[in-house]
Amino acid sequence: MKKYILAIDAGTTSSRAILFDKKGIQVATSQFEFTQIFPKESWVEHNPIEIWETQLKAIKDVVNKTNIELDEIDSIGITNQRETTVIWDKNTGKPVYNAIVWQDRRTAFICDELDGLGKANVFYDKTGLLLDAYFSGTKMKWILDSDQKIRQAAENGELLFGTIDTWLIWNLTRGAIHATDCSNASRTLLFNIHTLKWDDELMEILKIPSSLLPVVFDSSEKIGCTHSDVIGKEIPICGIAGDQQAALFGQMCIEPGDVKNTYGTGCFCMMNTGNKPVKSNNRMLTTIGWKIGNDTVYALEGSVFIAGALVQWLRDQLNIINNASEIEDLAKTVDNNGGVTFISALSGLGAPYWNPNATGAIMGITRGTKKGHIARAALEAIALRSREIIIEMQKDSGRTFNNLKVDGGASNNNLLMQIQSNLLQANVIRPKITETTALGVAFFAGLASGFWESIDEIKSVWEVEKQFSPQKNKNDLLVISNWEERIKKVL
Repeated sequence: MKKYILAIDAGTTSSRAILFDKKGIQVATSQFEFTQIFPKESWVEHNPIEIWETQLKAIKDVVNKTNIELDEIDSIGITNQRETTVIWDKNTGKPVYNAIVWQDRRTAFICDELDGLGKANVFYDKTGLLLDAYFSGTKMKWILDSDQKIRQAAENGELLFGTIDTWLIWNLTRGAIHATDCSNASRTLLFNIHTLKWDDELMEILKIPSSLLPVVFDSSEKIGCTHSDVIGKEIPICGIAGDQQAALFGQMCIEPGDVKNTYGTGCFCMMNTGNKPVKSNNRMLTTIGWKIGNDTVYALEGSVFIAGALVQWLRDQLNIINNASEIEDLAKTVDNNGGVTFISALSGLGAPYWNPNATGAIMGITRGTKKGHIARAALEAIALRSREIIIEMQKDSGRTFNNLKVDGGASNNNLLMQIQSNLLQANVIRPKITETTALGVAFFAGLASGFWESIDEIKSVWEVEKQFSPQKNKNDLLVISNWEERIKKVL
């Protein structure tokens, strides 16, 4: 009797394994952190071997702590930090260089050079991505160019590339399968999101041999099985998705116009745009959400650099709270923001401004300003930045949405969620299961294996924990107008 899906959640700071049952309930979880490596300023690396070892440890630990039999695991789904890049020797399995993490900025000069050659539009038109160091393609080029021996080995067909999903699958199958899915491939700067194939012109521009690249599968498809020696049994691998796309599916944002927002250190907002990619006029990213059979779903994505990090700043730098959880009670000590606006540009401003040099500001301070006003203005700043991105997505897609589905740590702040609902004048919906990234890839795996028969059955698994409905408040109009006027001063 197959009772569980094993979700592998390969994050930026830790490796996690989570068991879900047929009701989508988290039965057990195991998590192990791994080392963050900073060789130079703006460089961020991971040891791929350590990622694999901690992930394997998490898998074995979650099985052991529940005392379940491996026979009870139906299938495996893998979700991952998306753009982090690994290149390894296909014969020895040894990486030729540390994994270069999505946060790493060392390849900004390559992007500038390509932009200067007029290539930015070529990449955008084919991949939906801005030419930025964030994505995998320029990281691959940097590794190959760092050592002539590495470049030669790549040209000889001796090396393989993968994002973390690919690296884990290769190790789980003892090198039998070199694979990724469309959602991860669409973040490499090498995958044409219109033809759904690796693009020869883009590979030529970046000088990437095609032999490095994995086979691209659907997000929900059986790609093979784990090797029996690795975790003790052959278990089908049936789901792969990048973390934000997995969260979009985990939130059951399956209709065009559905939007989810993840409130973490920053905010990652995605809108389902249906079966055709929507070109953004507001510098959002156009990306593949997922592919199931002949059905490819596209999405628009926008990021807010500072969200939960703003609360951390109030705690660590201003010391007006001792714990992040205290922000809600402090903000409730006042009825409104007292005329204060907190421009949250602590790391520049992302979409739709894309101004890396913008700095933060607290405006509207008077003799009557209290800590509670600043706390409330900080929560409003998180909601206002998310509102701006969602409005631009609506313009790009031509769709008006009614509900915002939310997850991430800060989504548990009821006041923030109510403020978000008021400022958007839309319902904000928080699910019972907030592990939506791992749950999303479990859904993909279970669909492919038959654990769940259909998306309709999965929809019955997804449940609302709390809904925040918009309240009409004249003060909210003032909050918005003050924000729009004051952010101009920062810009």
